[in-house]
Amino acid sequence: EDADKRGPFAVAFDPLDGSSNVDCNVSVGSIFSVYRRLSPDDGPATVKDILRPGSECIAAGYSMFGAATELVITYGAGVFRFALDPAIGEFVFVEEMKMPKNGGKKIFSCNEGNAHSWDKPIQDFVSECKQSGYSARYVGSMVSDVHRTLLYGGVFLYPADKKSKKGKLRVLYEGFPMAMITEQAGGVASTGMYLGKIGRVLDVMPEQIHDRCPIIMGGARDVERVLNLYKNVD
Repeated sequence: EDADKRGPFAVAFDPLDGSSNVDCNVSVGSIFSVYRRLSPDDGPATVKDILRPGSECIAAGYSMFGAATELVITYGAGVFRFALDPAIGEFVFVEEMKMPKNGGKKIFSCNEGNAHSWDKPIQDFVSECKQSGYSARYVGSMVSDVHRTLLYGGVFLYPADKKSKKGKLRVLYEGFPMAMITEQAGGVASTGMYLGKIGRVLDVMPEQIHDRCPIIMGGARDVERVLNLYKNVD
């Protein structure tokens, strides 16, 4: 351990979200969450510095690599969007991101290949979307799908199901940072029904570094519709 390189923060980092899409030139990205260390600064960090609820994150963000390279970041007070200007080698401020208050465009985003394993409320919600003029949009890179949801509205879902009881997405470096960003942009980030209750993604307590959690995030209009279907189950 190099004592000179120790700092007061712990970072969880997904270096290449959507890596399975690299060979077909689909947008991918990097996602991170930041905690203030609990262990003393004068010693090595411990796993307890990072195995904490997302509500204790002090910053989160992602960079997306597509037609343009963008950086989206929150420090817990708003969400800020930057674009890389290659002419000057700097990220230039674009806007403060806020989800459309009315829910935005009617878009649902999920991997329907898993539909046969979903809970009935998820199946019913997607069926309702198809019958009420919603468009389906799914890239398969979380960073791309959430970025679109933040900008246009709608909902992104990767729920728990019969084969993946905790869902697929990783809590520390996918769920938490994207949930923090979504909430700071005025949206809602829920686990849906998980471990016997409906909860907030940021309240999940990870048990190990690569732990997973289900994700239902986007505008309140659509996320609340999903949660109400769960609440109405007998």
